[in-house]
Amino acid sequence: MKKVLFLEDEPTIREVLTEYMTMSDYDVKCTERGDAAIELLNKEKFDMAVLDICVPGVDGFEVLRHIHEKYPATAVIMLTALEDERTQVRAFNLYADDYIVKPVSPIILLKRMETILRRVSGGMGNENKDGLVLCEEAYCVFYQGEKLPLTLSEYLLFQTLYREPNRVFTREQLILRIFNEDYIGNDRIIDAHVKNLRKKLPFSCIRTIIGVGYQFDTHTL
Repeated sequence: MKKVLFLEDEPTIREVLTEYMTMSDYDVKCTERGDAAIELLNKEKFDMAVLDICVPGVDGFEVLRHIHEKYPATAVIMLTALEDERTQVRAFNLYADDYIVKPVSPIILLKRMETILRRVSGGMGNENKDGLVLCEEAYCVFYQGEKLPLTLSEYLLFQTLYREPNRVFTREQLILRIFNEDYIGNDRIIDAHVKNLRKKLPFSCIRTIIGVGYQFDTHTL
């Protein structure tokens, strides 16, 4: 059962949408205050947050910012009466997954939730059992909520291997993924990047395939 945090200060909307979510087999935790939403996030793990913007306490943007910084595996839908372009752009700049203007049909909201959760669960933004999260839009990797200090080349190397764990990449293939066709030099530069990346990862997950190249090792997760 997916867990949803629902931040909404209008009682009727909160009650109606919560009922629809519950009937659709979501475990919903509701609050009308932004600061209370942050407290819930710090206590429990949520698959999704549905956030109003104009609420008592800290606003929905601050909750969204907190989720992006601390819990990037949690998908976020902004559900608000604010429909101006500037507000919507701000939400997406803070990595909201969707922006829905109220009033909204409960059925449409549920479909949007389902679509986002399906995409996140099947993509690379999901969190594995060891707390490793790849955030492709932000070009970073998190481990148990902490951002790993990867360079752009190290991130692109990790991303390439992580996306296709059953594939063995040669050094030449990895160079093309990281540098495109701009790199001129020895392909052993990949070995140096792998060495540095291994030092920064919380556990060993890059396997050396002797005579070929490298592979992401799922057996370590």
